[in-house]
This record gives sequence, C-alpha cells and structure tokens, in this order.
Amino acid sequence: MQRGRRRDKVSVAAAVWLTPRRDRLGLSFRTLVRGYFNNARVAAVLEGLLEELGGPAVVVWDGGAMHRGDPITDLVARAGGRLALERLPPYGAELMPVEPLWAWLKHGRMANFAPHDADELNARAVAELTALRRDQTLLRSFFHASSLPLPRTLLT
Repeated sequence: MQRGRRRDKVSVAAAVWLTPRRDRLGLSFRTLVRGYFNNARVAAVLEGLLEELGGPAVVVWDGGAMHRGDPITDLVARAGGRLALERLPPYGAELMPVEPLWAWLKHGRMANFAPHDADELNARAVAELTALRRDQTLLRSFFHASSLPLPRTLLT
C-alpha cells in the first residue's frame, strides 16, 4: 500500500484598490504558506491595508465565512470609522475585480509552473503579484473585466 503525499498549498488574500482621487489603482496582498485565511487572519490583512493606505477604506467583498465574525467586527469598531464594509450579493464573483486577477495568476502566469514545494510556489506568487503592482494597465483591466458598477471613465 502506498500513501499519497498531501499537497502543500499557498493561500493568497488580495485587495485591488482605487485611490480617493480615482487616478491610480493599487494592489495589496498577503500569502500564507501551508495555511488558509480565516476571519482572524483576514482581519489582520485588513488592519495592514489600513496602515498601508493611511486613510479610510471601503472594502467591497462577498459574504464568505472568512469575511464575517468577531475579528472582523472588532476591527471595524477599533478602526473608528476608517473602515466600511460593503457586502456583495451571494454568488457575485463577476462583480469582484480580484476574480480576474486570480484567473490571470492561476491560469496565465503560473499555469505551467511546477514548483518543488510550497515555499517555491509562494516565492513565485509573491514575485508575480509584486510585479503586477507596477502595471496600471493590467490592474485597470481587472476592474473593467468585472461587472462592478464603477464610473468607467474614471478608470481609463
């Protein structure tokens, strides 16, 4: 009898954001090697995002379990009005600008990549996402590919 090896994994949490002047898009992300994002880890990601942005943020996301619960509620309370959460309807993936980003990363940039382990996979994902931060055209394409009702003329 042979035992199968369990698959190592890398989880990624990402936010594509628009500046208040609507003149530039940004990308924030965190990775976890051999782990997953629960609501406590998502709250930590949001806290880091607030620090990175320096000002208030409106987060538009789905109502997944990792986006609910005490850690999220506590962060909103601690943020003192700097963090507003807007939930999309269930099964609203087409509204999320980050969904085309996942398709680009998984099925494009990393489609034929065969890492030796999760650490190598993480390093490649981080490198791809870091490079993406500088590509305003591609970041805009993720917003345009979504059905999120944004003023498109502000994103051209």
